[in-house]
Amino acid sequence: MYADIASNKRKSVVLISLFAAIVIALGWGFGLYAGNGRAGIVIAALVATVMTLVGYYKGDAVSLAASGARRVEKRDAPELCVLVENLSIAAGLPTPATYVIDDPSPNAFATGRDPRHASVAVTTGMLAMLEKQELEGVLAHELSHIGNYDIRVMTLVVVLVGVILLLSDWMLRLGFRRDEKSHPALLAIALVLALLSPLFAQLIKLAVSRSREHLADASGALLTRYPEGLARALQKIATADLPLRRANHATAHLFLANPFDPHVTKKFEHWFSTHPPIEERIARLRAMGV
Repeated sequence: MYADIASNKRKSVVLISLFAAIVIALGWGFGLYAGNGRAGIVIAALVATVMTLVGYYKGDAVSLAASGARRVEKRDAPELCVLVENLSIAAGLPTPATYVIDDPSPNAFATGRDPRHASVAVTTGMLAMLEKQELEGVLAHELSHIGNYDIRVMTLVVVLVGVILLLSDWMLRLGFRRDEKSHPALLAIALVLALLSPLFAQLIKLAVSRSREHLADASGALLTRYPEGLARALQKIATADLPLRRANHATAHLFLANPFDPHVTKKFEHWFSTHPPIEERIARLRAMGV
């Protein structure tokens, strides 16, 4: 487990470097369209630095706001807050801030830059649908993301993917205003970068998310000593198969289940889903000898 935590911290550095490289490459292409490639690189480097800092320190606030989450205290949701507090104590973690999302789709996510600056959010659909042991399984999964430092990597992705998509969109719009002084081959490369950068960003996001979900499932099951709780929760999520009302591609990888299509059944959809198949996760949980 400690090796996984150390690995996640290293991945944070690698992830930031990859996204920064893509942003700088886009900046170079953006500069070509404007007639000054070097100026584009400088501007992109500044944007990458600022947005990385924003992602690190404020990415959790962005994720919570994008999901429409509202903070709750014990007086507002006593059973939920007590479960979060008790599981945090058992996991040896500071108690994260607790949020609720008004949405009938059963789902949840954790965010923040480290265990001392973390938050857990669950939907009203999750609270209404799950029994106590099932909800414990879900919360233990999310607390495992916090303890394993998954939240730092996954929260940074929210902001950095958004920057890449924004720059790519700007470049494609400027593609129809080509600077005649620039070399056509260089402009073609810049255009290809603008087209492929969102795909690169998505592939990085998929690589980050899928393995983290399996680890959090296992860690959460070890915390509760009852893998069947999370397995039953995932089964109910798959059966309900309700997309989140405020789902968006930037924050999709944060959630317990895919917010667009919780029960992905088509084979080709698995290739592009931010989450491993629910049936596979349930089978692994039920095969655990806790």
